Amino acid sequence: MSTWLITGCSTGLGRALADAVIAAGHNAAVTARDLATVSDLADHNPERVLPLSLDVTQPSQISEAVEAAESRFGAVDVLVNNAGYGYRAAVEEGDEADIRTLFETNFFGAVATIKAVLPGMRARRKGAIVNISSIGVQLMPVGSGYYAASKAALEAMSGALHGELEPLGISVTVIEPGAFRTDFAGRSLTQSSTVIDDYADTAGKRRKEHDTAHGHQPGDPAKAAQAIITAVESTNPPAFLLLGTDALTNYRRIAQARLDSIGDWEEVSTSTDLTGELSGQPRA
Repeated sequence: MSTWLITGCSTGLGRALADAVIAAGHNAAVTARDLATVSDLADHNPERVLPLSLDVTQPSQISEAVEAAESRFGAVDVLVNNAGYGYRAAVEEGDEADIRTLFETNFFGAVATIKAVLPGMRARRKGAIVNISSIGVQLMPVGSGYYAASKAALEAMSGALHGELEPLGISVTVIEPGAFRTDFAGRSLTQSSTVIDDYADTAGKRRKEHDTAHGHQPGDPAKAAQAIITAVESTNPPAFLLLGTDALTNYRRIAQARLDSIGDWEEVSTSTDLTGELSGQPRA
């Protein structure tokens, strides 16, 4: 039995993961901004489930949630940063306040929660951190530039964190789901109030009023939850995991297109080296 702390458990993947973790016999600290949306998770397992109110944009609430989980269960073995939401707008349409709130939730909230659990994990020399990203980082779809950027920041940070924590016995896994049958593209999706007509044929087509994908996504959240548990409990948790056939197909397509472009421009890329200097060394 291990103890999981999962953010954003009211609906969707977070809710499915909470259900799966509880069903597997683990302890679970399940969180949401509205405590009432997760309180029922403790109905049948009050000794193993701790519902908590948590808005990840509020540092004091993060500290309180981690302290409550550690006090109740002794330790947090697995942290899953799932809290987050989508935001659609052409880059020019994006509202500054909306964008900052998006990053506070999708990126800075996850960072703060990681920093709150790490002292305990480092002391025990064990633990797992799972950061939920999106295939949107690879797709970079028009109208989702800010959302993709917030998740790209999460992935870049996670890559560095993986290298820092692996020698300490702590795993870090980035999850890139494809499209799953959740509220992500429905109730949870936000968008800019500004609409610029020049983007009607690009970003405009992906605004909520024009999007027909919601309710038709191919991914099963319950199966995604089981896949995450399998990854965390493996002897060598992956640093990066795609979920969904659509995610896998798109990733391979994009990777090949990038390789092709690199090859097309290889001569220009290599023309910038100083003659006689050692090349190929990292600069940062």
